[in-house]
Amino acid sequence: MAQLGFYIDQARCIGCEACVIACKDKNDNPVGVNFRRVYSFEEGSFTEDKNGSFIQNIQSYFLSISCNHCDEPKCVENCPTTAMFKREEDGVVVVDQDKCVGCRYCEWNCPYGAPQYNEELGKMTKCDLCIDLLEKGERPACEGACPVRAIEIGPIDELRAKYGNVSEVKGLPTASITKPNLVINTHKDASE
Repeated sequence: MAQLGFYIDQARCIGCEACVIACKDKNDNPVGVNFRRVYSFEEGSFTEDKNGSFIQNIQSYFLSISCNHCDEPKCVENCPTTAMFKREEDGVVVVDQDKCVGCRYCEWNCPYGAPQYNEELGKMTKCDLCIDLLEKGERPACEGACPVRAIEIGPIDELRAKYGNVSEVKGLPTASITKPNLVINTHKDASE
């Protein structure tokens, strides 16, 4: 099976957080543990024209993000117990709960904030691309819940062929750090 990844259509995302809620519900995550997050970006200002009227130049857009199942995941690279690993068959980065000691090194090393510490378990948890659903031929919770279809999961080569190679936008770290398996259709105001 090919490396799996995400396509995020930032131009379509309305910031409703249905993906966040669906993910949280599917994984039964406690308060404060969110495998998927939606970030809001606002910029611009009001300017005054020569007649004293105010003209707004405000932009607002959103970005839904979770683990990017990177080619060079820093969480895997810096896990002292090898609990964090990348599956060979599909490239999904997962946590072996039997090996995890909850040291949080993976959390500190991931530039995307993907690994989440679950205090109830005393261990790290994260997006696993809903591999249990994918193996049954179903769609991941975040993708299925998006009312505007701004999220698509699939083989990253196919997503890149279909949507392009943009994997970084304003607000995200540079893709050169981890080589994320992510494709983004940027909002018109989000390109750098």
